[in-house]
Amino acid sequence: MTKTTIVWLRRDLRLEDNTALRNALAEEKNVQLLFIFDPAILDRLEKDDARVSFIFEQLRAIDEKVQEKGSSVLIRFGAPNDVFSELQQEIGLHSIYINHDYEPYAIERDRQIEEWAAQHEIQFNSYKDQVIFEKNDVLKDDGKPYVVFTPYKRKWIQHFESLPKYNQNQECNWSNLRPLNVAEHKISSLKDIGFEPTKIALQEFDLSSALIENYEAKRNFPGQNGTSRIGVHLRFGTISIRKLVQKAYAANNHTFLSELIWREFFMQILWHFPHTINQSFKPKYDRIQWNNNSEDFERWKSGTTGYPLVDAGMRELNTSGYMHNRVRMLCASFLCKHLLIDWRWGEAYFASKLLDFELASNVGNWQWAAGSGVDAAPYFRIFNPESQIKKFDQRLAYISKWVPDFQELTYPQPMVEHKWARERCLKVYKESLES
Repeated sequence: MTKTTIVWLRRDLRLEDNTALRNALAEEKNVQLLFIFDPAILDRLEKDDARVSFIFEQLRAIDEKVQEKGSSVLIRFGAPNDVFSELQQEIGLHSIYINHDYEPYAIERDRQIEEWAAQHEIQFNSYKDQVIFEKNDVLKDDGKPYVVFTPYKRKWIQHFESLPKYNQNQECNWSNLRPLNVAEHKISSLKDIGFEPTKIALQEFDLSSALIENYEAKRNFPGQNGTSRIGVHLRFGTISIRKLVQKAYAANNHTFLSELIWREFFMQILWHFPHTINQSFKPKYDRIQWNNNSEDFERWKSGTTGYPLVDAGMRELNTSGYMHNRVRMLCASFLCKHLLIDWRWGEAYFASKLLDFELASNVGNWQWAAGSGVDAAPYFRIFNPESQIKKFDQRLAYISKWVPDFQELTYPQPMVEHKWARERCLKVYKESLES
């Protein structure tokens, strides 16, 4: 029996410019694409989670393209160790190719598979793919990681400008794909893994030159179509980061590029400081005496705080799996500063709802809002939910869409008064940080 080379898809759901796939097809014969639905991840999700539907649709699209080349994508359900043991018995494995993943669970998962592969004399190959720079690629001159964004960005751009230009015409040797074997396919629908299709419709992304060049002028106004909606595609790797960065760098306005660099900044922070998932980057911030009132938290979650811009954001999130970035900052600040609820509560809720949830960015941005993270907003910076409307939704286009009842008698009164909440927050933070 000819042994099989596995390309294990995870956060790289595309055929174009997929580093592990390209290398496998260049170096190996009998290459089989594989995706594993891992119960350790799925068991934490609702059964109609839109992200699972999105992944399944992407796999179907990839499978259609690969079938045109005479092969298929193998979809399995189970713990990765068990799936690879089964495949070793069923088809015999010669090598495994993956692209790096940087989240703590993924690092440990991949370490176990690499160890298992070594025990069975199966080659294990891993590549950088979902970022331009990773881990220790961009460090300070003293070899330490950056914890402030602006100097990191400067060094990042210096390194980027020294790279060879991205080649959009790299071809794969598709003749090395393993032939289709229908009998091996055990999963053909979401029902097979205990899920059902989502009712959330994913909006199309916009990567037009006009959007990128006007991004700085429009990105802060949630009532306008000024953002790209590319987050979910970056999260699951349905688009090449190299192609995207090259386009952003070529634009006249580098604000869009800065957002992509922020993503990598937070990824390298998570890599170097994995404890920040559940501990403050600045340890003294873990001394803050949070109120953590569960009723207040439920009102925040449901978008019934009595502050229309906060409520619009939360209702948009609950309905669509998306929230405009400017509004994310306001909602996060409101939870931590106005309600004195631990940023970890909000981070977990966003993680459960956001289609574009990325652990590094979610944790990084929530810690930024709480004042406890790297390059964070100072704790005395507290967004005023009312003045934010005047600045960013003056015509109430966004609020009217998501909170149509905001002028009705039934709309709730503000659950806390801004000035009082601000003074309480400053007092609690000051006392906790100085204790």
